[in-house]
Amino acid sequence: MTKTNVHPIQSIKPAGYAISISIIGVLFFIFGFVTWLNGTLIQFLQTACELTPFEASLVTFAFYIAYFVMALPSSFVLRSIGYKNGMALGLLIMAIGSLIFIPAAYSRMFGIFLTGLFVTGTGLALLQTASNPYITIIGPRESAASRISIMGICNKMAGFISPLVLAALVMHGMDKFKKENLQLLDQLQKSVLFNELASRLVLPYIIMAIALILLALMVKYSPLPDKIDIEDQPEENLKAFIKQIPEALKIPQLFLGVISIFVYVGVEVMAGDSIGQFGKQLQLSYAPSLTSFTMAFMVIGYIIGILTIPKYIGQAKALLVSAIIGTIVALGAILSSVHNSNIFSSLFGWLNNFSFIHLPMLPNAIFFLALLGLSNALMWPAIWPLALQDVGKFTKIASALLVMAIIGGALIPPTYIALGQRIGFQQALWIMIPVYLFIIYYAAKGHKLRR
Repeated sequence: MTKTNVHPIQSIKPAGYAISISIIGVLFFIFGFVTWLNGTLIQFLQTACELTPFEASLVTFAFYIAYFVMALPSSFVLRSIGYKNGMALGLLIMAIGSLIFIPAAYSRMFGIFLTGLFVTGTGLALLQTASNPYITIIGPRESAASRISIMGICNKMAGFISPLVLAALVMHGMDKFKKENLQLLDQLQKSVLFNELASRLVLPYIIMAIALILLALMVKYSPLPDKIDIEDQPEENLKAFIKQIPEALKIPQLFLGVISIFVYVGVEVMAGDSIGQFGKQLQLSYAPSLTSFTMAFMVIGYIIGILTIPKYIGQAKALLVSAIIGTIVALGAILSSVHNSNIFSSLFGWLNNFSFIHLPMLPNAIFFLALLGLSNALMWPAIWPLALQDVGKFTKIASALLVMAIIGGALIPPTYIALGQRIGFQQALWIMIPVYLFIIYYAAKGHKLRR
């Protein structure tokens, strides 16, 4: 088959370069904003749709399962319509997912909400597959690492902001939904109250849909190249591509890397989204905003990575250190107090001396769980290159398998919630320990295996 024409870096003029890097930055902001809305959304839908904690955790399942479904088809869709058109299409699909929230909110049918989340995740998977290569090609390759770092900051800052924004828009006046207050109402009054709550999602998601459509048009008519060619491998059809999977999984560092991504994404989503369920069990009024604390620590971790990798520490050592810290912090979350907030207060209480800052004092266990954002920040960028090292002709299928492993975010958090309902959300955190121990093994030895 004829190969796609290469668009050299020089084809993007200086004026176009500024526009292009800005557009990609906005896209990475969108990735983070949409992805980390789920933590607040879980809390909201649990109340509005009268769900059990496990049922509410299906929010993450519906969202992350889309990555598994779209991992293989995305590259073939992009080959047919081009990367820029693929980004525009991904944004439009996300807009459709946002619009599905309107009938879901008016009907209060949880299944329709899950459909909207799956459609949004599908668009996001396509968008990410299309936009990531542009980081390399829109400027000099020697400065690509700096651009990747900037995109990471955009992503994590959005993850910090989005739970706060959604909580402010839809989670006000939640006292009337407490069990003791609802018991005073008849069924009709309850229905009216829950319908009013669910309808709060309509305006934010209409605005989001409009913003995504406008951004799709911006991408479509941007100076970004229509098509790019970043691989020298021959094109295959989807059937031939899938046939390579068993052979690729015989490569030890790739097979173990796929498992590492699977379990890492699972605990990352636990620390980011499921932390709210833990906070809700402790009756913390700010539980819907706890995701923002995890994201804030992830931003700090990402900045540390920018400053230290690879100048002072290599990828494997960074992964090893991160996993060891993750194990220690996870034990802190399991064993520390759920009532005493002396650790967080000692470290960050002084910030409340500023009149414009109003930090709640996190209980020690919640603080340690949020602190996992710091240890998790460097895991994705460290595992990815270690898993792809020396895979040769299997690079493309290996990348797809690593994306498919994001399904860990769909399976592990609901498992944690189901376990938490039986033994308590703090004791259920023990499932994190074998995860971090496995990543320690992969960082120390597993990534070196070649036979």
